[in-house]
Amino acid sequence: MKLKTSLIVMAAVLGMSASTAFAEGPYRNPDNKNQNDAGEGTYPIPYKMPQVAEITESLNRVRAYLDKVTPTQVVSKKTGQPITDFGTPVADATIEPSKGDFGIMVYEMGVVHAGLIKARQVTGDARFTAMTERHLNFIGQMYPYFKKQEEQFKLERNNAFSRLIDPRSLDDAGSYCAAMIRSRLNQIGPDLSPIISSCTDWVANKQVRLKDGTLARNRPQAWSLWGDDFYMGVPALAEAGHLTGKQAYYDDAVKNVLNMSKYLFNDQLNLYTHGWNANHTDAPRFYWARANGWAVLAMSDLLDVLPKNHPGYLKVLAQLRKSIKGIAELQSGAGLWHQMIDRNDSYLETSASAMFTYVIAHAINEGWINPTTYGSIAQAGWNALSARINAEGQVEGTCVGTTFAGDQTYYYNRPTSVHALHGYGPTLLAGAEMIRLITNPKIAVDYKVRTYHYMDKGTQADYREHH
Repeated sequence: MKLKTSLIVMAAVLGMSASTAFAEGPYRNPDNKNQNDAGEGTYPIPYKMPQVAEITESLNRVRAYLDKVTPTQVVSKKTGQPITDFGTPVADATIEPSKGDFGIMVYEMGVVHAGLIKARQVTGDARFTAMTERHLNFIGQMYPYFKKQEEQFKLERNNAFSRLIDPRSLDDAGSYCAAMIRSRLNQIGPDLSPIISSCTDWVANKQVRLKDGTLARNRPQAWSLWGDDFYMGVPALAEAGHLTGKQAYYDDAVKNVLNMSKYLFNDQLNLYTHGWNANHTDAPRFYWARANGWAVLAMSDLLDVLPKNHPGYLKVLAQLRKSIKGIAELQSGAGLWHQMIDRNDSYLETSASAMFTYVIAHAINEGWINPTTYGSIAQAGWNALSARINAEGQVEGTCVGTTFAGDQTYYYNRPTSVHALHGYGPTLLAGAEMIRLITNPKIAVDYKVRTYHYMDKGTQADYREHH
């Protein structure tokens, strides 16, 4: 009974169901050919060199699941029956609900499309972007219909396309705008220029800002900054610069990274607090992991497209490096990161861990950080993440949507769900980038002294000294 109780407690800390915990580990490292090696020990998650085929299979499971649960069909809200006549709008027309909580135009889906595009780029498999193409074709075809419905019936945003017809927040406009621009630049789906323009205009010109131009919100308090808005705003501005070549978009993206870091970043911890409010600047700070994930993911995305001669490039890079250092130091022994990143009694959370794994692996591949320092951290992160992709392709252990709150108890007790879409896009990104990392021709990996040593190819090391 004591053993069973302790496993249930361990499951809660790991962010898993009790049944999952019973099915997991301990694992021995299969790369150590001496399975009786007393110096090896066991691990709570797989500790081994990932294989391209295994990662690809995991990504395909996730892709197939998402494809299955995101229908693109117009139905009657009253009857649930399909609507096929699009000549004249009807008041109760809507998009068929997803099987779960996977809205096809929510900000989390923008990250999913980023992951699917990355997976296609890395694997060359066009199946990864078939869902993106299906979603965007549906949006392009049905946008005029739902716009007419909105105008005719005055639905006041109670419309399946409200986010894109009449964006009112960064959550409506930013992440999905970036996804549409990336899709256009990669020639995936139709030309959605009018929608892209509308969403870009919201982020660049209409979203509430502080006097210094920092993207802000008037919830849950007036003049609040959220760490989430790194990703809800910066990539859209960066991709708008990428699409149009206009430096003003790049300038705005850089300004927001540096300003948000000024308000939210703790230079002693190298971590971001979740939020900041102009009227309560001395409030306690809470270091929610996913807020840190949004921040580093946004900086990484910006550096991908920001011209290297831009005056803000090195400043953003320096900020990303500091953030990665703080995050890496707090990786748990199970390879994942905690819900409250600085609190190891909070559960291990998937979406933030996936963001961190992706950004660390990507920064190595782009030459922004050293493989010797960070390669095995990314590897351990992916191994732990892969264990959270179940047989159906669902991603387990992801914290559901979370507001900027004022107490630890709220954050600690946010539930996890396989229907929290926040974990899917980052997991796709992380797996695709790990394929890049382990096949990177500039990097060698030595398995010595029962662990993995990433290094620039051609570097030699002496492993005789170990204690």
